[in-house]
Amino acid sequence: MRNNLTNAMFMATFKIDQKQAKGGKSVGTGWLVDMSQIMGSPKIALVTAFHVFDSMRNGKIDIHWRRQTENGNWMLEPATIEIRRDEKPLWHQHPKYDIATMWIEPPQGPKQAAIPFEYLAEEKSLKDYEIGPGDELLALGFPRGLSANHIGFPILRSGRVASYPLWPVGDFPSFLMDFSVFSGNSGGPVYMSDRIRKRAAATETHEAHMVTGILAQQVILTDERLEIGIVLHAQFIRDTLMEMAVKTRPMV
Repeated sequence: MRNNLTNAMFMATFKIDQKQAKGGKSVGTGWLVDMSQIMGSPKIALVTAFHVFDSMRNGKIDIHWRRQTENGNWMLEPATIEIRRDEKPLWHQHPKYDIATMWIEPPQGPKQAAIPFEYLAEEKSLKDYEIGPGDELLALGFPRGLSANHIGFPILRSGRVASYPLWPVGDFPSFLMDFSVFSGNSGGPVYMSDRIRKRAAATETHEAHMVTGILAQQVILTDERLEIGIVLHAQFIRDTLMEMAVKTRPMV
């Protein structure tokens, strides 16, 4: 169904923040990916933008977990996690792009909410579904640190693909999305959950449910926000997670 991926992404996305020495907080968005099939044992990764972690200079950050009780009530349960040890990052960074991933041990509820690695779109998926300018994408995040409610769910935004072409991703590693971006949105998942035609001349429609990328930053021109987001392709998230997996346990 159309909303299945949206519900899954809501459950897998969390606010991360850190108090700053001069006051205020540095805020970003992180989301969980289940790497168990890749690793051969239970393993969860946290995905965000590299600059989110890099801007949080202390060794520990807060992540705002949520828990649903047996009677169905939701509770916000923030926890502190370590992102640096002896001033060395614990995350794995993509060598070229603004993506960071890190192994994490979430509570049972968030652990079960992690999306499968296979949800991350490869370049082939973009071609097969002919995703391009005008197609609607959805994004989750915490603009200016704001949550959708007191239990810490992210805020859903939508926008359309605003640039061309989208592939080959090696030549076009990012694409533009027409929507307003604020601090706190960085690192959030961008995904498609829609019915679209698989081919331009086709008469039938096909469900397209996939994570297409990660929100890296907004476009600013001479200090003016243009209400355009820069999205890095999910292919590079896949690559970063696989590189981290190899470093953790050599693949057979």
